[in-house]
Amino acid sequence: MNTTKVAIWNGKVLAESDDLVRIEGNYYFPMESLNQEFFKGSSTHTTCSWKGEASYFNIVVDGKENKDAAWYYPDPKEAAANIKNRVAFWRGVEVVHIDVAAEKLNA
Repeated sequence: MNTTKVAIWNGKVLAESDDLVRIEGNYYFPMESLNQEFFKGSSTHTTCSWKGEASYFNIVVDGKENKDAAWYYPDPKEAAANIKNRVAFWRGVEVVHIDVAAEKLNA
């Protein structure tokens, strides 16, 4: 079975990987799976009681910005060590199986 997933926003693939960690319903992609051209740093930070301090990326595709739509934990607490160097998405970013992504991108 194909376990590869992709993150899509505004008609572009932001990330693609079969090495995912799922926590609290969110898929965390390896940092190296990101299409870096779409990611810009953000000054936003939030704190999770068990994961630690999160940092964010703004996603920019074809001139459209999705503010703080990706987050990561640069130095997670020990309980969340498995998401170090991984990125998760929200705010309209779809995470789907690769075959579904192909249909969406070709629609």
